Amino acid sequence: MSEYARYLDDSQRSFARPRTLAQWLHLDLVLLLPLCLIMVLGLFVLFSASDGDWSTVSRQLRNFVVGWGVLLVVAQVRIDTIQRWSPALYFFALGLLLMVLMFGVGAKGAQRWLSLGIIRFQPSEVMKVAMPLAVAYWVVRYGLPPRLGVTVVSLLIIGLPAVVIGLQPDLGTALLVAASGVSVIFMAGISWWQIMAGMLTALAALWPAWLFILRDYQKQRILTLFDPEADKLGAGWNIIQSKTAIGSGGWSGKGWLQGTQSHLDFLPESQTDFIIAVLAEEWGFRGVLCLLALYGLVVARGFWISLTAQSTYGRLLASAITLTFCVYVVVNMGMVAGLLPVVGVPLPFVSFGGTAIVTLMLGFGILTAISTEKRIISQ
Repeated sequence: MSEYARYLDDSQRSFARPRTLAQWLHLDLVLLLPLCLIMVLGLFVLFSASDGDWSTVSRQLRNFVVGWGVLLVVAQVRIDTIQRWSPALYFFALGLLLMVLMFGVGAKGAQRWLSLGIIRFQPSEVMKVAMPLAVAYWVVRYGLPPRLGVTVVSLLIIGLPAVVIGLQPDLGTALLVAASGVSVIFMAGISWWQIMAGMLTALAALWPAWLFILRDYQKQRILTLFDPEADKLGAGWNIIQSKTAIGSGGWSGKGWLQGTQSHLDFLPESQTDFIIAVLAEEWGFRGVLCLLALYGLVVARGFWISLTAQSTYGRLLASAITLTFCVYVVVNMGMVAGLLPVVGVPLPFVSFGGTAIVTLMLGFGILTAISTEKRIISQ
């Protein structure tokens, strides 16, 4: 077959008319159906955690609607277009972070929000998506596996926003943003000696970070991880109450709306960071397993999309988005179970929140676009 004939054949396949509504809307139902089930389960748990407050549930439902709208829009965008605009999105998110330091709205001792009058949002959530986009753009530009110079510049791209977020202060989000960028470098296939050098550098930085960077309350959270009983009514209260709620649920739970730790206000942040403890208390370990199974389906589909993506950029981006989503789930559950320090990470699509849900759906919109690219080309 001649080059011209091959080009015509590829063009016809690329613009082939989708056969179903899902294909016409560029949707991956295998990915999106478990997401829907997680959201439905999350609304039930949030209703209980908020003591039957319909206004909280309705606001969460509004967040879901906005998130689905963002996903539908992003899913229509071609991957090469996303790749081309990745640097612009990164610098836009970085500019928002710098605006937070100058004009941000403070709450609970932290300055993390920007107010636009009718809405207030966290620019650090935008950076969670912009970071893997930018790092993947840079790495792919110079070929895989990345050379040492490319890796160093990638770490600078990661480090600058992480430092700015840490100054808010928001150490947990800073670490998650950094992890979303590092996951791209790891998936790009860096050499083992670069991985070992990075790990040794991180270990060497732990002691200076403890002495000069971490604040007193952050140090206390780490110390509390090892001995929460040392300050039962203070720093250890959150972990003790969350573990009590989880343990009291047993296998089958106390029943929906029958939890005591949250309804009697023993469990802090029951609608946000510690909402998995409400699920464990009322639905039991089997309820947690059902949620984990749904998360597992999402993660498995995400990695499958990365394996079958048509471009190197798509493969890196899909794997990074999926791995970052997996990290959110593990960190939140590990934090509530007392296995990790409390860092303020919400449980995806279950914890109450606006900006976090929208940015997560933006990421899944990109995943859907990558999956759709594969499907249309293969027709």
